[in-house]
Amino acid sequence: MKKNKFSKNWIIKQKRDIYVKQSKIEGYRSRAVYKLQEINKKFKILKNGISVVDLGAAPGSWSQFVSRNYKNSKIVSIDLKEMDEIENIFQIKGDFTDEQQQKKIIDYFGNKIDVVISDMAVNTTGNKNVDSLVTGELSIEALNFSTNTLKKQGSFVSKIFMGKSFNEIVEMSKRKFKEVHVFKPPASRKNSKENFIICKQLK
Repeated sequence: MKKNKFSKNWIIKQKRDIYVKQSKIEGYRSRAVYKLQEINKKFKILKNGISVVDLGAAPGSWSQFVSRNYKNSKIVSIDLKEMDEIENIFQIKGDFTDEQQQKKIIDYFGNKIDVVISDMAVNTTGNKNVDSLVTGELSIEALNFSTNTLKKQGSFVSKIFMGKSFNEIVEMSKRKFKEVHVFKPPASRKNSKENFIICKQLK
């Protein structure tokens, strides 16, 4: 009964959500696209001719945004889930922490990458502390991947949750990058514990 009530409330919220409406009008796969748009407006991480890896990309709105708005961009999107094709994007179904998949990504570019973006989060368990911790581990994996693959002037953007691993991720990022910011985009839901860490220029 509770689950049905929760589902109905979620559906009502979705219908009222201006970002959900906007994403449908503009043909994006999810409202999450506006988080990246707002991050980019503030921190200027994307430009024409850019090489981008989108980690945990499904359903694909972040990759869509880069492909649509930046000419001559080269994009790899990777996710454990199967994704519908997106034009001009090299899509991989797999785990980005797997060495074989990492080699596939690096071979595709043949060079270091400009930007690594990640809106990844684990499937929620209902326990916010557990969800925060496991998503934090994913963010650390993404951070390590980015420091191994980015150009010196490259940028890394990742979702992080407030919780036990939050400060650890910020401190790790500051050791690896010259410029580190934590930002909650307006498109993030107010009751969500998510923030985004934006890192620029490797040390």
